[in-house]
Amino acid sequence: MRQVVLDTETTGLEAERGHKIIEIGAVEVIDRRLSGRRFHRYLNPDRDIDDAAMEVHGLTPEFLADKPRFGEIVDELLDFIRGAELVIHNAGFDLSFLDRELASLDTLPGSIRDFCAVTDSLALARHKHPGQKNNLDALCRRYDVDNSQRDLHGALLDAEILADVYLAMTGGQTTLFGDESQPPAVPGVQGQSAPVPLPEAGTQRPRLRVLRASPEELALHEQRLQALDEASGGVCVWRRLTADTPRIDNR
Repeated sequence: MRQVVLDTETTGLEAERGHKIIEIGAVEVIDRRLSGRRFHRYLNPDRDIDDAAMEVHGLTPEFLADKPRFGEIVDELLDFIRGAELVIHNAGFDLSFLDRELASLDTLPGSIRDFCAVTDSLALARHKHPGQKNNLDALCRRYDVDNSQRDLHGALLDAEILADVYLAMTGGQTTLFGDESQPPAVPGVQGQSAPVPLPEAGTQRPRLRVLRASPEELALHEQRLQALDEASGGVCVWRRLTADTPRIDNR
């Protein structure tokens, strides 16, 4: 399972008013582990940055003046996210900017969802913690994720923090009756499976199917025990356990 956790910084709050992306940060997660692969680019927006936005991320027009435009890095970005499940906090905001940037390129029609699935971690957090604050700082406190370096917002740092939060928020022990590590289904949020229903109160759980070893597997097991017995000088623990444990017939 490949996921990419992504965040952006922008010149302002509304893509519809011509505001643009000035930073993209993303980290790769493979089978619920950070792989170490990252994508990080600063971008020249060719426009002014709102003062309020500058107070949030600290990026100035002077710093961004020699940085590439979105069209110069779009192929790298799409190669990084293609085919993955994209995890974004408040996905609608970031997607509005990304899709507007894509729409401005004659060679790449379409939207981000044409390249990958999208999961909104904010929608998931609101479903899991209704009525509570669910911004990234609040979730860090709730799940004991270190965000001490977050004096200013930064796309790559926020993506790394969100990855830790998302893994903690969707974590859990795998049980015999279903994988609790899978998040509950949230309307409008892709990339999730429905929870496994538990039996109603007063009903009996179905009996678990017992898979018994074949004669060939038992023979291989015996060979392995014999080798362990010889290597340990006749004190193989598994033979002792087998001898001391009564046989239970589960048929």
